[in-house]
Amino acid sequence: MKVRISAALALLLVVSACSAGSTASVSSGPDTLAVGFTAEPANFDFTRTDGTAIPQALLYNVYEGLVKLDGSGKIVPLLARSWTVSEDRRTYDFQLQPGVTFSNGAPFTADDVKFSIDRVKTDWTISIKSKMDVVDHVEVVDPLHARVVLKKPSNGWLFDMTGRVGAMFSPTGVADLAGKPVGTGPYEVQSRRRGDSIVLAANPAYWGRKPVYRTVILKYIKDPTALNNALLSNGIDVIAQITAPDSIPQFENDNRFTVLQGTTNGEVVLSFNGAKAPFNDVRVRRALTLAIDRKALLDTAWAGRGTVLGSMVPPTDPWYEDLAGYYPHDQVQAKTLLAEAGQTNLSIRLRVANLPYATAAAQVVASDLADIGVRVTIEPLDFPAVWLKQVFTDHDFDASIVQHVEARDITTFGNPKYYWGYDNPRVKQLISDADAGTPEQQVADMREAARTITADAAADWLFLYPNVVVAKKKVTGLAANQVSESFDLTGLG
Repeated sequence: MKVRISAALALLLVVSACSAGSTASVSSGPDTLAVGFTAEPANFDFTRTDGTAIPQALLYNVYEGLVKLDGSGKIVPLLARSWTVSEDRRTYDFQLQPGVTFSNGAPFTADDVKFSIDRVKTDWTISIKSKMDVVDHVEVVDPLHARVVLKKPSNGWLFDMTGRVGAMFSPTGVADLAGKPVGTGPYEVQSRRRGDSIVLAANPAYWGRKPVYRTVILKYIKDPTALNNALLSNGIDVIAQITAPDSIPQFENDNRFTVLQGTTNGEVVLSFNGAKAPFNDVRVRRALTLAIDRKALLDTAWAGRGTVLGSMVPPTDPWYEDLAGYYPHDQVQAKTLLAEAGQTNLSIRLRVANLPYATAAAQVVASDLADIGVRVTIEPLDFPAVWLKQVFTDHDFDASIVQHVEARDITTFGNPKYYWGYDNPRVKQLISDADAGTPEQQVADMREAARTITADAAADWLFLYPNVVVAKKKVTGLAANQVSESFDLTGLG
């Protein structure tokens, strides 16, 4: 998970303990850029560490894949200068960019494509490694020609290759992935000060367009107010994603800054532990969903910015349809369903990530559920370490709130072992059929899967997290939409 973390997780934003941030001015000139984040990577190894903070920093910037997503979400060439797909949609032939080297000097060839794809199956440990299960084998046709053969047609495989699982590695560069990343990208990791910052330096041997900034400082400041103050006091040049929505107007009204507001893949989800009673009863899940006023929650948790959702499908996905009205706010009906389920004295342990949006949303959820007689105990958990261990891995929760940022992560509802414990064979079949079918069948099947998941109240999708980026006027080329897990530095001007 995003838990963007792919989370995505999927699918999840990853935060580790860090200082409120020294906001002293960075040593910046025309060749240096400082970007502020709240989510600090625990290490540099996204093959064995869940969450999206690592690919946010490294994907496209340090590690590259054969393909990537551009600012509009379109798949475009990267290390593959072109590719063709066989008529049966199972064989992909990639023609590789010539003259590419890894940051340790090793040449990039088709052998590295085979090594990297095979390694997902053998050495990766995070849940999204399953995205490579559809690959049958990889052939090295010649040094600049790699052939990937799938077990069956897959609409999702090439899209998945734009993310973490598509990153290319060298056999000579994987000895210390947690401490020393070795990629083909425009930057390499120069240094790290844990709890404070990561410094990226331009890769002098980069094969593509040279980056505008020779040095990029990724500054990690967990506290939203301190993050804002860092920009206001010249401690940083960019806030990658605003986490305190009430502060946005002060930047919009200050002509020193540019404010970009777009969308993300980040569904903020109230998850239920469907593998245990009483949450394995659809009536209970529906009751809790009906009880929560999501529009009021969005107003409280994110100042009304963002999008109210009704499914795990953001509007940027091809199979999106508006299901936000499927469960109108109806506390009378919620009480009726709880009574039918024999749950008139329900208590819930709500274990949430200790992030501003999640803790604010939890207060609204607790208040709304109290109105139907459900007692809620809110337990903020340090994110990522404690939340990932206790909720995501050990499934020790009744309900939780976190943002899932991995693209097209509705497929997690086809995995009964995923932490929300949802098990519907029909949904699993629909997701499988959608991946193997024609593009038209994919849209139809995925829409039916989304409707089924929503009808089952498998979770309550509270809202789609907005992407609000604030930068000094001098910084250009920032993308309004967060369509991938990467904070892509390559388009900056």
